[in-house]
Amino acid sequence: MRAWSWILLILMTLLIKFASTQPLWVEENYSKGIYPVISKIQRSIFGWMPFSVGDLFYAFLIIIILVKTWQFFKIIFRKQFTMQYLLTGLKQVIFFFLFIYVLFYGMWGLNYSRMGIANQLGLDVKAYTKEELDTLITTLQTRLNFCARSSDTLTRDSSHKMQIIFKKGEEAYLAAAPRYPFFNYSPRSIKPSIYSFIGHIVGFTGYYNPFSGEAQINTSVPKFLHPFIVTHEIGHQLGYAKENEANFAGFLASRASNDNDLRYSMYFDMYFYAVREMLRFDIEKTISYRNTLDTLAKKDYRDWINYLRRKKNFVEPLMSKFYDSYLKANNQPLGKETYNHVVAWLIAYYKKYGLESI
Repeated sequence: MRAWSWILLILMTLLIKFASTQPLWVEENYSKGIYPVISKIQRSIFGWMPFSVGDLFYAFLIIIILVKTWQFFKIIFRKQFTMQYLLTGLKQVIFFFLFIYVLFYGMWGLNYSRMGIANQLGLDVKAYTKEELDTLITTLQTRLNFCARSSDTLTRDSSHKMQIIFKKGEEAYLAAAPRYPFFNYSPRSIKPSIYSFIGHIVGFTGYYNPFSGEAQINTSVPKFLHPFIVTHEIGHQLGYAKENEANFAGFLASRASNDNDLRYSMYFDMYFYAVREMLRFDIEKTISYRNTLDTLAKKDYRDWINYLRRKKNFVEPLMSKFYDSYLKANNQPLGKETYNHVVAWLIAYYKKYGLESI
């Protein structure tokens, strides 16, 4: 922690804070210029490894924090605590968090401040009416029911090997790339999370590690959800940091895929996001959608609800509140509701390109 390193860290922190107020600069210079190079290098270095390097990095950080905490309490217990020790410890903590802040936002987090995929597609994303939402839900349900009827329930779960699903996600983005050049995704770096058992407790389905460029999938969630989770996390890898944009990127990629299981997984997610939004307008209308939903989709929805009930515990609400605050602090004022806001993107998309585009 030499003086020059403090000066460098503080300058970089100020530059990142200033850059985050300039969405156009971030879009043109960082999200389209600097970040894709960083991301491709990360995926090239770590993508081929069969385990998650990023998860090991998190474990290393946790061990360091636990060791330092243990040392702190030992000092207090032995009555060796001094003002000098306190000042030195505070300097180390501040330096550590400044370093992580610069690393996080420099390697990925500035994407929270970009203009985003709506700007790239020229979409007019705005408040929508109940009628527009109903039109979207009806269309999504038609697509979901078609995929459900086309699904081979005898082989669906047995074919859900994670490496196969990862490959399908990669191929979906490659299929979408001719129409959306910003979806050019290679090499692949998607892995099962080492912490899936923790994910079951705290409530995450997947996450992106900006320090290693890897996408991690929680394998404990129902298998029919895995394909869309993969495309969502690839969306993060491509620089769509906001959750609604990663959802929308996953929708566009899945829509371009010919794989029925992937499209079913995507339509299942999009449909229930939209149905939850209808609750704000008309509860009876929301309930009525179930009457025309395919049997397989009804079963999968029950499985998903049962999964959520099984994982209820005292930790999950605390983590949910923390994550909600994290999203709000990163240019997503709706917090966790940002995931649902993909509905506004879908409506703007079909209004521009027609319902056949959904």
